[in-house]
Amino acid sequence: MKKSHPLRRIVLAGAATVSGIVLLLSLKPASDPAAASADGAAQQQQPAAPQGSGGVQAAGGTEAQTLTGDVVKTDYGNVQVRITVAGGKITSAAALQSPTGGRSTQVSTDAVPKLNRAAVTAGTADIDAVSGATYTSGGYKKSLQSALDKAGAAGAAGATGGGSAEASGTGGGTGGTGGDASGSGSGAGAAQAKTVTGKAVTTDYGPVQVRVTVAGGKITKAEAVQQPKGGRSDQISADAVPKLNAAAVAAGNADIDAVSGATYTSGGYKESLQSALDQAGG
Repeated sequence: MKKSHPLRRIVLAGAATVSGIVLLLSLKPASDPAAASADGAAQQQQPAAPQGSGGVQAAGGTEAQTLTGDVVKTDYGNVQVRITVAGGKITSAAALQSPTGGRSTQVSTDAVPKLNRAAVTAGTADIDAVSGATYTSGGYKKSLQSALDKAGAAGAAGATGGGSAEASGTGGGTGGTGGDASGSGSGAGAAQAKTVTGKAVTTDYGPVQVRVTVAGGKITKAEAVQQPKGGRSDQISADAVPKLNAAAVAAGNADIDAVSGATYTSGGYKESLQSALDQAGG
């Protein structure tokens, strides 16, 4: 048998050791700290995508919103208003219901477009009544205010003193000084209500005298202290006076329509009402 040389054994053993080390290193998974941190950063950035959709939802609050006000009954028919609100402003207004039949159709045809434009321009229910359409205007304003309340404008209306008139349920939303006797909003707090009685006006059927409550230059309540009585006058006064009271509150002045069939009572009422407003400085 041939005897192996010691040096050769050492060389072979060294080569085997080096080969084993190389093999172990090749099997170990690579771990690159830079790559790991990059992957971590990428994972942290992934949830950022939903933030974009949140911004779109927030912007959705400025989308147009259409709201329909309450149906308001007047002596000549129902009035109901529908508005579109965007960005806290009225962009369009329309009357879904308005008095019709006979002269009421003509009155509504003339008054409703004017009221629609006034609502968009003012952005509130504090709009002027259309001359010759006192009841329609009052019902319109009240329905408009209820639509604004549904739109979440009640807070803004309170800040500007938006309110609604109270007499006979036909008064429309008034404005900065509040609509009822108690007043609403900051304006009513500053303006104290004042009750004034007009002069007694003699008519062919009896005296007429009006008393009004005024706050901030607005009529918040009206009533007849005296009115024609006796016989058929009782029936006429019972029918006409509530209408005249409501008209005075809705119009805010003595420029109101006479009640059909009560010409003398209406004339005396308006004259006494004007004298009361003169005393109130209105």
